[in-house]
Amino acid sequence: MARMAVAGAVESPTLWATRVIPLILAGCVGYATYVVPKRICIDYFLHTRQQPGVAIAFLVLYCTLMCLMLITYLRVFLVIQYNPGVVPLGAGVIESRARPKKRKKACGRGQELDDLEANSGRYESKPDPNPDSPGLERYYSKDVFVCASDGRPKWCSHCGNWKPDRAHHSSEIGRCVRKMDHYCPWVGGIVSETSFKFFLQFVFYATLYCLVVLAAGALSLSLSIRSGSGADGFVIGVLAIGGFFGLFAFAMTLTGMRYVLINLTNIDDLQAKFMVYQLAIRVPRDTPPGEKYGIITYPLPKPESRKYESGNDSGTHLSGSTSEGNELVSARDALATRTFAIVKTEMGENPWHLGLYGNWKSVMGSNVFDWLLPIRQSPCVTYENNESFYEMGPLCRELRTRYGLPEISDENVRSEKQASEKMPRDREAHASRAP
Repeated sequence: MARMAVAGAVESPTLWATRVIPLILAGCVGYATYVVPKRICIDYFLHTRQQPGVAIAFLVLYCTLMCLMLITYLRVFLVIQYNPGVVPLGAGVIESRARPKKRKKACGRGQELDDLEANSGRYESKPDPNPDSPGLERYYSKDVFVCASDGRPKWCSHCGNWKPDRAHHSSEIGRCVRKMDHYCPWVGGIVSETSFKFFLQFVFYATLYCLVVLAAGALSLSLSIRSGSGADGFVIGVLAIGGFFGLFAFAMTLTGMRYVLINLTNIDDLQAKFMVYQLAIRVPRDTPPGEKYGIITYPLPKPESRKYESGNDSGTHLSGSTSEGNELVSARDALATRTFAIVKTEMGENPWHLGLYGNWKSVMGSNVFDWLLPIRQSPCVTYENNESFYEMGPLCRELRTRYGLPEISDENVRSEKQASEKMPRDREAHASRAP
C-alpha cells in the first residue's frame, strides 16, 4: 500500500499531529544527546570529577540504547507508512472514490467543486448478496472464521468488503486494519499486526534509554549540589524530559506486553469482558441444524434456488443444494462445497488464546533474537493455514464438544471428494433426460 494512499484518509488535525509529534521526539532526543554525553559524561564526570570509568559507562549505555531505540523507531515508522496492514477496498468503494477525482478535474472552482469535495470519500454499502462475491471463497475455504448471524463473514460498509478475523475499521485512516491496536501519532500512524512487535520493542528500548538519562542526570545533579557547584539547568531539563517520556514508555511497555501475553489488542481489550464471538466452524456436509446452532453451506445458492429451513431456536439453515430441474452446482463449486455450524462463544472467551508462551511466540517470535531485534515480522503476520486466518486456541475444539458438533474425519473428506467427482456424471445424466 502506497504511503499517501493511506495517509490521505487521515483527518486533518490528526494528520498534523502525526507530522509534528515525531519532530518533537527528535528534538527531545537531540537535546538529551547534547546534555548526557557532552555536559554530564564529558564535561562533568570526565573533566570536572576526573571519573573516566563513570563517564565511559554512561556513554556506552547511552549510545547503545539510543541506537536500539532509533533503529526500532525507524522500523516501526517505515512499516506503518508502507505496510500498515490494511484490508483491500471493495470494487464499489474504489470506483466511488475515483469518480469525484475525475469530476473535480472537469468542474470549475464553484459550488459544484465544494460539494464534491465535501462528499468525497463517503461510501456506505450493504453486504454483497452475490453468492460469488469476490473474496468470499477465501473465508469458506477455512475450517473456522468469524461470521455474522447469517453465517457469512462480517462486512464493512465503509470499505465495501468482507472483514477478515480480528480486523477493525479505523476512522483515522478510513480503512479496515488487521489486528488494529491503536492510532499512535508518536510513531506516525496505525499500529497493527504488521507493526505491533516493532512498536513494543521501541517502547521497551525507550524505557531503558530514559532510565539511563535519569540515572546520569540524577547522579550528576546530586554530586553537583553536594559539592556546592549548584544545579545545572540543562540537567534539570533533561531529568524532566526523561521522567515524562520514561513513565509514558514504561506504561506502554507493560500494556503492550500484557496484550501480547493474552493475545488481545487494545481494541479487543476494551470489550473483552463482554465480547461474544460468533464463529462458523466446519462440519460434515450432511450435518443438520441443531437446537443451539444453525447451518450454512458454501458456495451459497443462487437467489432463485435459495431456500431456508427453519431450525429450532438457533436460526436458519442456508442450503446450497438444488432440486432436480434446477441447474446443478458446477464441478468447481462442488469441489469447494463446505458446511459450517454457526456457534457463539461465552462472554469473555478468546478463541485465539494459545497460552502465555504461545501467545508471546505468535507476536514476538520463537527466539531471543526475534524478541530483541526488529528484523523479522511477527509470525501471526505470515501465518498460513487452511484452518483459520490466525492460529486458534483450544477453545475451538471445546466449542465442538460444547455444541456436539461432529468432527471432520478423513472419511468425510474422501466422501466429499467422491461426491464432487460424481457431479459431472450427474450433469451429463440430467442433460440426457432433458427434452
